[in-house]
Amino acid sequence: MTKLPVLYQNNPQSLAVYESVCANGSVFASGLIGSKHSFLVRSLFEQHNATVVWILNSKEEAAYFFNDLEVLLPNAPLFFPSSYRRPYNMEETDNANVLLRAEVLQKLNEQPKQLVVSYPEALFEQVLTTKGLAQKTLAIKKGDELSIDFVNETLFDFDFKRVDFVAEPGEFAVRGGILDVYSFGNDEPFRIEFFGDEIDTIRSFDVTSQRSTQSLEHIKILANIEQKEQK
Repeated sequence: MTKLPVLYQNNPQSLAVYESVCANGSVFASGLIGSKHSFLVRSLFEQHNATVVWILNSKEEAAYFFNDLEVLLPNAPLFFPSSYRRPYNMEETDNANVLLRAEVLQKLNEQPKQLVVSYPEALFEQVLTTKGLAQKTLAIKKGDELSIDFVNETLFDFDFKRVDFVAEPGEFAVRGGILDVYSFGNDEPFRIEFFGDEIDTIRSFDVTSQRSTQSLEHIKILANIEQKEQK
């Protein structure tokens, strides 16, 4: 299995496609059968020192292809969906999709070489500029001199909702010197412990069990980047 992708990558037809992408910046692929599609994209991603965005005809096609691609590149592909529950419904967003979109944008901002799978409906939606993304991001690291009141006010500015226990992105809870916050850019919420005005510990935790899953040195709290401005 490890030799097959290399053999495909060195195939003259694959090399011709790669040269076309380098020359034109994009390529339209058709007539690919079975997993040949996935091998082509893997080959382009491995050779190209930049982000590769592969666009399928529909959400269903994109999701199916993404699952196939994960077998060849387990940690590489990112799925960029539309933020809406139903196509072209501009009122009802899906928090899970908003979270996925935020994760992709955050990773693109941190590391420009990524492999993104998407479809037209998702790409039609506007996204924030790098500057806009920075304005909706709060970076925190262990040892920072930062008051819990400041973080609290910033989260309100980000339109986060204060609750007793966080359960979904966009919520935060404060109990004494402990702040739980569920960022839109991460799969799990964070638990931040303060010692006075200093960040003492940062951990991610499981919503259901409330148990810590990982100790962290630094985090980025991302607001809902798909939220529409109030008129």
